[in-house]
Amino acid sequence: MDTGDVLASLGVEGATAAAHALSLPAEAYGNDAQLEVMWAMKAYNHAEVYFNLISSVDPKFLKLTKSDDMIYTKFREDFPDFDIKILDPELLKSPEAKEKWRPFCNHFEHLVEDFNYGTLLRLDCEKDYTEENTIFATRIQFFAIEIARNREGYNSVVYNTSVKTKQQKKEQC
Repeated sequence: MDTGDVLASLGVEGATAAAHALSLPAEAYGNDAQLEVMWAMKAYNHAEVYFNLISSVDPKFLKLTKSDDMIYTKFREDFPDFDIKILDPELLKSPEAKEKWRPFCNHFEHLVEDFNYGTLLRLDCEKDYTEENTIFATRIQFFAIEIARNREGYNSVVYNTSVKTKQQKKEQC
């Protein structure tokens, strides 16, 4: 179902209530299935917007947060050899990885809004968000990896492919 249809079906009051519910801390909820769907929709919308952005603008010039320089520097200090082209889920999710990521993430607690919110992250930076190519990560992990991918040129493949496709469509008309 299209997320626009879902939001429209909620009406103004329902959409307002959903926005309020999503702004509350996680501790305020148990395992509410409806809330999980709303979080999934929010994460999917974020992923869709981000992919459209890197498809439309050369990623080397993107600034994702006001703290991009700090995030990138800290990421590369803490994870100098981290392969950002194709992510290994174990390097994000294993108990050992979580121990390594925790101090990095907590470093940005008061610097990056919603630093620990769940976000979708592409495993292979040359591909779109799909069920097979997506992992759930914290927002600061998303920022760290995507800022690095943008600065180090890995996301240029998405942009260049999009530009080439648009050019081919234009030539066919």
